[in-house]
Amino acid sequence: MSTNSLIAVIVVAAVVVLALTALLWTLARRRHLRERFGPEYERTVEEEGDKRSAERELRAREERHDQLDIKELSPERRHEYADEWSGVQQQFVDQPERCVAEADELVTRLMGERGYPTDGYQGQVRDLSVEHGSTLEHYRAAHAAKVRSGAGEATTEELRGAMVHYRTLFEALLSDQRSR
Repeated sequence: MSTNSLIAVIVVAAVVVLALTALLWTLARRRHLRERFGPEYERTVEEEGDKRSAERELRAREERHDQLDIKELSPERRHEYADEWSGVQQQFVDQPERCVAEADELVTRLMGERGYPTDGYQGQVRDLSVEHGSTLEHYRAAHAAKVRSGAGEATTEELRGAMVHYRTLFEALLSDQRSR
């Protein structure tokens, strides 16, 4: 085999190795994002229109989240929040619309105390998605019912469902449980 042929084989082999390495790296990053974001991964792909854009968005969320100072609550604060949640739930039968609004406020306050920015619903969803991807559907459903309630369009059953959905996120945030 001539020197030129040997060089050509080595170059082709190097290109193949680099291509395989890049492919494996891409697949590993994709698997990481799927595992970290859970159902939020597919939702973001659908919203963005393609996997590349979605993955860029999800990586940006990770980077933003890494800059946050997320804190655990003391046992005393957890107990206080749990008591406050119980009080909101107890009033539901008499004032369902008010209780859903209070549940939303309580979740937002809890997020803020934990260190999540609370600058609007879309921002909250974005920031929660990194560690609480599987509870976001609950949060979205609860928020939608709250919005409908504010317009006088939610049924009592929708409001009851909203409380259940808010409770799912509330418990995850309160216990420092990360969901995937």
